[in-house]
Amino acid sequence: MNKKLLLHDDGKTPKVKEITMFDDPQKLKMILNKLSWKILVMLSEKEMYPLEIAKTLGIHEQKVYYHIRKLANAGAITVIRQEEKKGAIAKYYKAESSAFGIELAQEYRPIERLSKIEDYGKLQKFFSEFTREDGSFNGKIVVGSPTPHGPFKTSARDGHYASHLAFFLGQFTKAPDDFAVKLDVDVKAEKEEKNNLVLVGGPGTNLLTQELNDYLPIRFNMRPSEQGFLFGGLVSQKTSQVYTADSVGLVAKIVNPWDKSKRVIVLAGNKAVGTKACVLALTNFWEKTLKNYNGEDNFAKVIQGFDLDGDGKVDSIEVME
Repeated sequence: MNKKLLLHDDGKTPKVKEITMFDDPQKLKMILNKLSWKILVMLSEKEMYPLEIAKTLGIHEQKVYYHIRKLANAGAITVIRQEEKKGAIAKYYKAESSAFGIELAQEYRPIERLSKIEDYGKLQKFFSEFTREDGSFNGKIVVGSPTPHGPFKTSARDGHYASHLAFFLGQFTKAPDDFAVKLDVDVKAEKEEKNNLVLVGGPGTNLLTQELNDYLPIRFNMRPSEQGFLFGGLVSQKTSQVYTADSVGLVAKIVNPWDKSKRVIVLAGNKAVGTKACVLALTNFWEKTLKNYNGEDNFAKVIQGFDLDGDGKVDSIEVME
């Protein structure tokens, strides 16, 4: 017998349990007796010794020993410990697995993703260009370099937020053959702008976000200071509202100006905490963020991050406009 994993998907949380596969139908027959099965179920719940089982079932101990031997010979139960009781050695048994089965000689088939982007409504439209027909991710996630770079000589401190985004995307898209995450300096050096891009980080830390700022429906007011920071905040072209809070950011989707057939998604904050709020907006709170999204190529939402549980970390968002 060998052990495998039994997959169960209830539509919410995929779960697995260990299953022992019988390679001999005679062994399977040995556990299918009504009393044997009852004992096996008991031993799947907790370890027990034969006299304890007999008292629980209200039957003679020798009858229990007979079925215990059958189950042990079939490989369905095993002794996990021994303990002295009233001058005798009591053997405690436990079920080998939480499931048992047989396997016929048929080929395996590739497993489909447990979640599909089609299940996520407007999120499907938002990432439609970023998913290939085979289900793999079609694009690059671009984060700012952690070393001083660009005209503001800044070091990115928000690139790790892309990990949370990648975990989220991994629910319904496969990893591509080539590496999907790039530093902004590498994208520029390798001329990979002509691709579908997900930019994580504001224009102060991500060179690609900085170059695309003029194409965004809601733009960053890029006023450098002697320290190299951005103090202008976000300026809405629609309402003329200026957003200067550190925890404010932008979720946007536009046509890639370097290749009109490609798209760019921007998750960028005034500061690192604002970028985190934007990543949360598109992962944990995408239904709220994309509520009014209808497939347009000039989409933008101002996101405000909030710390609802008071632990000093952004854990919720509001869509400002």
